[in-house]
Amino acid sequence: MPHLPTTFSSLILVSLLAAAVPHSSETASPGSETVPPSIANQLSAPHLKNLRTRYQSLSAQLSRLKPNQPYILVDTARNHLYIKRQDEIVLDALASTGSGTILDKPGEDKDQWVFDTPRGEFRVQSKLTNPAWVKPDWAFVEEGLGIPHNPADRVEQGVLGDYALGFGKGYFIHGTLYTRLLGKNVTHGCIRLNDEDLKTVYRVAKVGTPIVIF
Repeated sequence: MPHLPTTFSSLILVSLLAAAVPHSSETASPGSETVPPSIANQLSAPHLKNLRTRYQSLSAQLSRLKPNQPYILVDTARNHLYIKRQDEIVLDALASTGSGTILDKPGEDKDQWVFDTPRGEFRVQSKLTNPAWVKPDWAFVEEGLGIPHNPADRVEQGVLGDYALGFGKGYFIHGTLYTRLLGKNVTHGCIRLNDEDLKTVYRVAKVGTPIVIF
């Protein structure tokens, strides 16, 4: 996968580092945090000065890294999908992501399917309306059915919602018939949303919109 022009892993790392460094009481704007006295008393003056300098450097770096365009952020632990633009949260949506369950493939090779949502940096590669689900082999194996030879027998309508956004290797952001399961790790790797949130993602995101999944 090609590297994104603005590396979001760097963005996240700098965000975490900047959050961990105390703010300078000398340069802080009104309403910003200052170094708590309990911490300041434990730090020597040179060390505190170094921390403040480091914080200012990280803050400047973070500001340069923030993309101007909207991007999608998916938290698979909390099952939330966010659309962000700079510091603004455009959408905070409850989602469902991969269950992490394992299913043995038929045959003697002892291979398996692992139903995780992939982590990393991606881009929206396709945008579909009224998508049909082309059921993969695991969908039939999971139900105890034989794998069909006719491709038409794999197509199922009406289960992915009104829209789907593909981000590679068969993974999509799409709708669900099981809205009661949103917020849980229950999918085979795709990211599920309710109808309204999916509509917003489809409207805001474009082909090429960055996606960061962690």
